[in-house]
Amino acid sequence: YKGLFCVVSDPVDPLCRAVLLESNRDENGILDGGGLFPHQVKGFGLGVMNARAAYYAKKDSRFAEFLTDGRSFGPHGEDLVIANSISHYDDALSRELTNLAAHANLQMRRIGFKPFVAPAFSSGALSILLALRGEWHCGSVFLGGIYMGVKNRFTENGLETEILPLPDALHARIRTAAENLRMI
Repeated sequence: YKGLFCVVSDPVDPLCRAVLLESNRDENGILDGGGLFPHQVKGFGLGVMNARAAYYAKKDSRFAEFLTDGRSFGPHGEDLVIANSISHYDDALSRELTNLAAHANLQMRRIGFKPFVAPAFSSGALSILLALRGEWHCGSVFLGGIYMGVKNRFTENGLETEILPLPDALHARIRTAAENLRMI
């Protein structure tokens, strides 16, 4: 198979890893390397978290810089990392925005709705279309032995992940998320 295997079910990042490993096992369960390459498996779960952060950034001026300079990293859920800004990172503000984005679905449930359209749209349809067009999007890619959500795109030379100078506090949060993913 030479195509792309898109994972859109939660938990996206661990499922990407499971797909990669299981596709590379023979009928006896022994790793044989005959399956998918790491770049052929891609997770789509971070898009909805990024969209939720953007929603709150439009609602509350304290988070407005997210719309032009913010980023989303990591897995969907508790280890999500939202940066209010890369160039003017504020750890407390970023953690507040992360909490809002990570728990927005619970708020929707409290008011009587099951949030399934937004994730299907933001993480699924829109992110997959952006990926197929070679445009920047949020998605899980294979980095250092794990799948983790970052801003990335496909180019004619392969997968490109955004590389940025990160403030130490933000880098520490991303490392923690990566270590937690590694332990799954």
